[in-house]
Amino acid sequence: MSLVASFQHPVADAQFSFRRILKALSEPGTCVKLPAMAGFGALGSASACVLLTLIDQDTPLWISRSLNDDILRKNLRFHTGALLTDDPSTVSFALADPALDNATLMAFPCGDEMSPELSTSVIVQLDGLSGGTPLRLTGPGIESERVITPKLPEAVRNYLLSRPHRFPLGLDFMFTCGDELIALPRTTRVEVC
Repeated sequence: MSLVASFQHPVADAQFSFRRILKALSEPGTCVKLPAMAGFGALGSASACVLLTLIDQDTPLWISRSLNDDILRKNLRFHTGALLTDDPSTVSFALADPALDNATLMAFPCGDEMSPELSTSVIVQLDGLSGGTPLRLTGPGIESERVITPKLPEAVRNYLLSRPHRFPLGLDFMFTCGDELIALPRTTRVEVC
């Protein structure tokens, strides 16, 4: 069994990570650094921080096939007690790689009129948070506009540009690479520059 240490300072690092994740969600497109730590298997540092901070035994989690290895599953169960499932239609969180396809993306719950908070938060581990198609962001938490250039999977970029679910429904996204995170909640409007 290959258990990996959690945060170096569990309470302080979890609190710091939570505040940084909130900053990223409240200021969409702002890149924040999370505590550097060893990932689990193919999981990077920022993705591991997000999962350790937000996932618990009451949180159903779907994981992309390429990230879903034995080391990750064992460490998530040990450190968080996460409910791991292969059914994307029942999850609160999803951990995806750049191969995320449209069918899976559209299977994630988007909430409903009475409970929009029952939507899925999708964590996408990327190869880079820059060097992709420039996207202009507007909406709550952005003074006028913000431009980001992450290397997004085509399905995610298309979803963000078209937002197929009527607000307040929809998916929230967190993009990670290394120890960095950018978040785009469903309130953010996205267009190609």
